[in-house]
Amino acid sequence: MWRMQRTALVVAAIVLAASLSFAQAQKRSTPKKAPAATRPKLVVMIVVDQMRGDYVDRFRGQWQGGLKRLVEQGAWFRAAAYPYATTETCVGHATISTGAFPASHGMVANAWWDRNSQKLLPCTSDPNVKNSAYAGGTTKGGDSAWRMNIPAFAEELKFQTGGATRVVTFSLKARAAITLAGHKADAATWFDAGTGAWVTSAPYAIMPFVDDFVSKHPVTGDYGKTWSLSLPQDHYLYDENATGAGTVEGWSTTFPHALRGKEAGGAPDAAFFEQWAASPFADTYLTTLAETAIDSLGLGKSGATDYLGVSYSSVDYVGHAFGPRSWEIQDILVRLDQDLGELFAHLDQKVGKERYVVALTADHGVAPIPADMQKTGFDAGVLSLPELQARIEKALESFNYARPAIAHLAGNELYFSQGIYGQLKQDPAAMKAVLDAASTMPGVAAVYRSEELVDGTTPISPNHRAAVLSYFAGRSGDLYILQQPYWLTDSSAAGSKRHTGTGHGTPYYYDQHVPLLFMGFGIQPGEYLTGVTPADIAPTLAMLTGVTLATRDGKVLAEALEKHSPE
Repeated sequence: MWRMQRTALVVAAIVLAASLSFAQAQKRSTPKKAPAATRPKLVVMIVVDQMRGDYVDRFRGQWQGGLKRLVEQGAWFRAAAYPYATTETCVGHATISTGAFPASHGMVANAWWDRNSQKLLPCTSDPNVKNSAYAGGTTKGGDSAWRMNIPAFAEELKFQTGGATRVVTFSLKARAAITLAGHKADAATWFDAGTGAWVTSAPYAIMPFVDDFVSKHPVTGDYGKTWSLSLPQDHYLYDENATGAGTVEGWSTTFPHALRGKEAGGAPDAAFFEQWAASPFADTYLTTLAETAIDSLGLGKSGATDYLGVSYSSVDYVGHAFGPRSWEIQDILVRLDQDLGELFAHLDQKVGKERYVVALTADHGVAPIPADMQKTGFDAGVLSLPELQARIEKALESFNYARPAIAHLAGNELYFSQGIYGQLKQDPAAMKAVLDAASTMPGVAAVYRSEELVDGTTPISPNHRAAVLSYFAGRSGDLYILQQPYWLTDSSAAGSKRHTGTGHGTPYYYDQHVPLLFMGFGIQPGEYLTGVTPADIAPTLAMLTGVTLATRDGKVLAEALEKHSPE
């Protein structure tokens, strides 16, 4: 009996040892599962200048490329809107880039009145740097992000990876390419429409691949092309000739639009460059330039997360001239959809699908053309700023103030001449006369004094709050004058008022509402109805890339990020 038990124990021990040996061998021979990537290889930031949020709902059925892919495969925040008042290009791009509002980043307008120099300063103008043109072109002036008070996400990304990140941005506009890049970058490139040159400046490196591309593919190569309809005519909404539409020099108000300059002559002129910038050919050029950067620099293949920013400006030029209810806007978005489809396919091939993350938004929306809005019976119009200025000057005549009392009035910002506003604050009767003169002018909705725009806890109206978020002491005006909804402001001299085309720059929803979409690495696809702002983009990208931002007014859009369980 004992022998049988011992034999059984020996057999069991042998079986157990064999099993353990097999398990260990199996463990050694089974390859370990590769750890999931913890960071995207490339961040792609796309801004479509002046793309209204409702364009996605209105035109998405005609998209077959990149815009369609973003909507169907990405995270779409349908209620995204800027919460501030100065909905302009420089302001929007700085907000997207930094995750902060203008009251924090300081880029309060495309240009503002400098009280010291008594001059209008473009937001990126820098007297301490010099611009350089690629491919033997000519340019002038100097531009940088030195007036932007906090770092961009892209430069924080580069700094916090020890410089391993490559930062590259492109746009037709300096204020777009520069604010997306930040104070320094590997390449920030924009278009000088005055000379037809591609330009950079001292804080950004000269890139040989850009020089080579521009030399081989000059913009003038598009001279003589024609922008024709991409779809059958019955696919277009609205009237062929948009009510109240303006135009681009050398073009009529209807298709087709030939890129042949002012006189349709035999050589490119200044009007040709304006036409080119307002055509889909410019978007295609930027897309190809971005693809060249991906290939030439190997973006997405370094040991760190790289950054590519592209701001498409042509929708803005088209929208200003033809308005949001035009065949031109519908068609240029169809063409941009195709370009983005090609860009994403290129990224899939060169970087790898799900190895990069894309964010797309706009810097602002746009108002309907007032003449078009008037067809509905609604009060819409154009507020003449010279007439408003004359009205205020007249109101001060009886108070014996030095003239001119106003140094500058543009958009919604009024700057008094030096010393005048200080006097007015001590002179209640004169101040009341100024405020009454402004607020009773037809087309004016509200007037806010700069003292009323300092952030506080007192309950205020949404428009007042929007003006507070736009206010930056020392740069913003003494008065903020807001027009009525569907009214534009116009600086044209009396007798030469602009009654065509449209604009933006207000706290009304048609200017604030923009698309906001993410796609790719770490993104949970779906439609999201929560109220968000484009200031949320940088914090969300920072979360995906492990970056800490210096200052942020936006928040992480955690609902659109994939949740990973620990192994």
